[in-house]
Amino acid sequence: MRIAVAGGTGTVGLHVVEALKVHGHEPVVLSRATGIDLAAGTGIDEALRGTDAVIDVTSTGSQSAKAGVAFFGSVTRNLLAAERRAGIGHHIALSIIGAAKMDAGYYAGKAAQERILMALPGGWSILRAAQFHEFAQQMATRMRLAGVHAAPVMNCQPVAASEVGEALAEIAVAAPRGLDTDLAGPREEKMTDMVREYLRAVGDKGPVINVSLPGAFGRGLRDGSILPGPDARLGTQTFAEWIAVQASAKV
Repeated sequence: MRIAVAGGTGTVGLHVVEALKVHGHEPVVLSRATGIDLAAGTGIDEALRGTDAVIDVTSTGSQSAKAGVAFFGSVTRNLLAAERRAGIGHHIALSIIGAAKMDAGYYAGKAAQERILMALPGGWSILRAAQFHEFAQQMATRMRLAGVHAAPVMNCQPVAASEVGEALAEIAVAAPRGLDTDLAGPREEKMTDMVREYLRAVGDKGPVINVSLPGAFGRGLRDGSILPGPDARLGTQTFAEWIAVQASAKV
């Protein structure tokens, strides 16, 4: 099958592309790097010719609810319109566990994306996944000042991005599922501990402090809203195992 991957150069997108190749499918990467502006809707029609399905793993660096809703709304509508013109009957979107419940900050954008798809009569699949192990790396990089690292007070159950990529590739080659079973990692973790462990693995001994984020977004990170329910399927790679891989890469 020929499957388009919107955001195929990102953290999960790279794994989706690799999983598709391993299973004998042809991925088509939709990103600015390939001359396609998903938010503006330019270049999509040409890229989707002869494509059987579309996997959307796009993301935005903004944590603003307004910006997130605008971004994910535009990308989703532009992709769906191009898919209709191309006769593509399966749209697969990656969302986040708890996004619809929190509907705040970055998660508001994912909640909006879900609502757009759920309003359709069919032809779509949504996979809600937990935060990736790589999220700790992102936090360590973004929330650093004068050698001090900050991490949000956050309980999560991180999953390997590679396992999310594999799951999305599997969904794309099958019939639309609607809302699929949530996917999380094998163990619950605290983000402060995750950031600290990552930093130690890469040789950074700087202090890590807890930051309690305000509003509905911060509350959702703390109160278990983003944790998987009892029916979620669990990945196999633990955060500690992922850390070991990062540490070995630095040797």
